[in-house]
Amino acid sequence: MLEKKDKKFSIIKDIAIIVIGVVLIWFAVKVVFNVDNPFYVVSSGSMIPVLNIGDILLVKDGNTFDSLKVGDIIVFNRPEGGDRVIVHRIIDMTDRFGEKIIVTKGDANEGLIPGTDFPIREKDYIGTVAYVVPKIGLVLKYLNPPVNYIIIAGIVGVLIYTNFRKRNDEKDKIEGKDSSL
Repeated sequence: MLEKKDKKFSIIKDIAIIVIGVVLIWFAVKVVFNVDNPFYVVSSGSMIPVLNIGDILLVKDGNTFDSLKVGDIIVFNRPEGGDRVIVHRIIDMTDRFGEKIIVTKGDANEGLIPGTDFPIREKDYIGTVAYVVPKIGLVLKYLNPPVNYIIIAGIVGVLIYTNFRKRNDEKDKIEGKDSSL
């Protein structure tokens, strides 16, 4: 009876450690990069060849709007409707009535897209691309519910199985030693 309680406690402890670890890493990255969401996946070819579909972006410094310059690659909410997150390069900056306005363009796009590439204001700005992890986002594309839940359940299952197996092996070793005495 005591062994069952120990196994249940061990499983709960392992799951809690994983969850706490993921949460701590997430918050640490948020603090270091100074943005609410530091991770984005490129979903269009507008920035090819610099950014490709499936690249994961780490975005930093959501509070640096005033220090942006032409050539920076930024992440922002689409100005018209705010219904999409866009990643484009700054091609022009103006100051209209004391407000900084940014114009962007995708490197692979032939022209500007009104309502998407401009006018980008500080309220639309999310951050600047700091790092690019190539192609990993292609895997994440397939991790939408219910697939992600199945994968998470599988990982937890493997951890539980490994934990049981390890404990049974230790128990067998102890019993083997005790029986030989």
